[in-house]
Amino acid sequence: MKAIPASASPCFQRGAYAIEFAVVFLIFFAVLYAVICYGMLFAFRLGLQNAAEDGARAALQYQSTIDGRKNRAVNVAISKSNWMPQVVKPVVSAQICRAEGSNECTPLTCGPAWSQRCQIEVLVQANNLESLLPPMPSFAVPSQIAGKASMLLDLR
Repeated sequence: MKAIPASASPCFQRGAYAIEFAVVFLIFFAVLYAVICYGMLFAFRLGLQNAAEDGARAALQYQSTIDGRKNRAVNVAISKSNWMPQVVKPVVSAQICRAEGSNECTPLTCGPAWSQRCQIEVLVQANNLESLLPPMPSFAVPSQIAGKASMLLDLR
């Protein structure tokens, strides 16, 4: 019968499970922490996108002037983003411009003709996310998130 080496005896293995648990727990906790933080970011981003889309849809409701449509879009986007905490109060902006297929928004006269069609672009931004989310490395959390929507306006 072979003799058991002293380093393999049960009394020298005491605490091995505690060390394994500590290593596995740190990895598990880091993954769980990241999932919660990014889940909150995605929820905030989805809420901002929803507010921007609702604001753009509100511009389709009849208003007597183009600026009235723009103001209606901003007011609806603000009311839909009021659920955000005061620390990251969203900033809403809207602009009406020609829909010429380019990414540039040129404010020209809008009309009922196809060549004079206009669109509204609603942008909802939230800054200061570092103060709301649990602390993470700065490369992992964006400083701002935004939702953007555009809608082709019918000016008849």
